[in-house]
Amino acid sequence: MTRLLRGIYIVLIVLRYGLDELVLTSFQKPGLRLLARIVSVGRDLSAPRGQRLREALEHLGPIFVKFGQVLSTRRDLLPPDIADELAFLQDRVPPFSSNVAVDTIERAFGRPLNEIFVEFTHKPVASASIAQVHFAVIKDRDGQTREVAVKVLRPGMLTVIDKDLSLMRMMAGWVDRLSADGKRLKPREVVAEFDKYLHDELDFMREASNAAQLRRNMEGLNLVLIPEMIWDFCRDDVIVMERMKGVPISQVDRLRAAGVDIPKLARDGVTIFFTQVFRDGFFHADMHPGNIQVSLEPATFGRYISLDFGIVGTLTETDKEYLAQNFTAFFRRDYKRVAELHIESGWVPTDTRVDELESAIRAVCEPYFDRPLKEISLGLVLMRLFQTSRRFNVEIQPQLVLLQKTLLNIEGLGRQLDPNLDLWSTAKPFLETWMLDQVGPKKLWKQLIAEAPRYAKLLPELPRLVHDFLKHRQNNDNAQLQLLIQEQRRTNRLLQGMAWVGGGFVVGLLAMQIFVRLHHFY
Repeated sequence: MTRLLRGIYIVLIVLRYGLDELVLTSFQKPGLRLLARIVSVGRDLSAPRGQRLREALEHLGPIFVKFGQVLSTRRDLLPPDIADELAFLQDRVPPFSSNVAVDTIERAFGRPLNEIFVEFTHKPVASASIAQVHFAVIKDRDGQTREVAVKVLRPGMLTVIDKDLSLMRMMAGWVDRLSADGKRLKPREVVAEFDKYLHDELDFMREASNAAQLRRNMEGLNLVLIPEMIWDFCRDDVIVMERMKGVPISQVDRLRAAGVDIPKLARDGVTIFFTQVFRDGFFHADMHPGNIQVSLEPATFGRYISLDFGIVGTLTETDKEYLAQNFTAFFRRDYKRVAELHIESGWVPTDTRVDELESAIRAVCEPYFDRPLKEISLGLVLMRLFQTSRRFNVEIQPQLVLLQKTLLNIEGLGRQLDPNLDLWSTAKPFLETWMLDQVGPKKLWKQLIAEAPRYAKLLPELPRLVHDFLKHRQNNDNAQLQLLIQEQRRTNRLLQGMAWVGGGFVVGLLAMQIFVRLHHFY
C-alpha cells in the first residue's frame, strides 16, 4: 500500500510540474504532440522547463535530487537551460529550519548549543539532499579555538529513502521478470547496491571514517586537500570537521582571474581519480561540482578540496587488475585483448567468438580516438557499448556501478574546466606505470616482505613439528608424511630463492623493467 501511494505521488508530481509535457513534446509524431497539449490543459506551465524539472526533483526527495546532480554534470547531453537549472541541486537544495538543526545537535551531544561551540552560525552555508552545513568555532583538547564546519543530517531521511527504495525494488522486479534483458542488467542487484550506499551515506560516523581514510591515502600527492575530522565532536547524525576555504570548481572565471592554471587543474582531477581507483581501490564516488572546491590559499594554491564523503567506492585487487588491463588495452587500441578480458572475466559467455566481440568493440571505440574531450561524449560511447553488449549477452557488474557514475562525473568536470583535455593521453601514462608496479620486481619484493612475518614464525617451529610428527608417525599415514616433507622442501627452496633474489636484485630489476616495457607497451 505504501509503495502504491508513493507511486501515485510521483505521478502527481510529474503531472503538476509538466514533466510529462517535457517528454512527449520531444517526439515528432503528431499524435504524441497532441497528447502533450491535452494533458497540459488547466495547468500553469509558465515557469521555465528547467526550473520545473528542478523543483519536481526536490519535491520527490533525495534519490531524485542525486539523479539530477549527476545529470547536471553532463552538459553535452542536456540543453543549456536545463543543465544550468539542475546545477542548483549541487549545493542549493532548500535548507531545513535552523531550529531543527540546533535540536538535532543538542540531542546528539546531550548539551546546550552554547556549551558545545564557542560560536555557531545559525544560517546554513550549504544545503544538500542529505544534510546541511553550518560554520562554527570550537575549543579543542589543548584549549585552542578552531574554525570548523558542522554537518547536520536532514530529519526523517531514513523513512523517505526506504519508501523510494521499496518502490525501486518493485520496479526492478518488474524489469527482471518482464524484460528480455532482465538477467543481463541485474536490476535487483543494482538497486541493492544503491540501497547499501544510500544507507551508508546516512551514517555520519562512516562518512567521517571514509574522509580519514582518503586523507591518509592522499598524503604526499599534493593535489587534493581533505578536511580533518574532529572525532570528539562526531556523532551518527552530526559531524564536525576542519573548515576548508576554497572557491567552487564551477566558478571557472573566478579561478582563472585568480591565476589558477585551469588546464593543469583538469589534468590533476584525472590523476586524482585514477590514483584513488587503481592505486588505493578506495575512491570518492560523489564528485559532482557541489562537492569540489579549489584552494586559493598561498600554501595550497591550485589544489582541489574534496567534500562530502558519504559515498565511496571500493575495488578488490582482482577488480583493479582487470580494469587496468582493460583500460591499458583500450588506450593501445588492442580490442582483441579487451574482448579476451571480457570472456576471461565471465562477463560474456565462454562460447563467444573473440573476433566478433573484438570487431564490435572496435566499431564503437575507434571513431573517438585522437579527438579532444569536447568532441567526445563518454555518455554516447557507453550507450553504444550498451547496445553492442546486448548482442553478446554481456552481464552488467553491479559492483562497478559507482565507478561508472564517478567516471561520468570526472568527464563532466573535465569538460567544464578544459574542453580540449585529452582524457586518454592524460590517463595512459598513469596506468602504464601502475601496470609496471603490478608485474615488475617491485611487486615481487613487496610480496616477499609481506610474507616474511609468516615464514619467520614458521621456520623456528618446523623442527619441533617434524619431530612430533615422526614420534607419532604410527598414527599417521604415508601421504601425510609426504606432504610434510614437500612442505619442508618448499621452505628450503624459498630460503634459497630469497638468497638469490638478494644477490641478483639489481640485475633482475633492470632486466625486468626492460622486458615489461617491451612486452606490454610497444
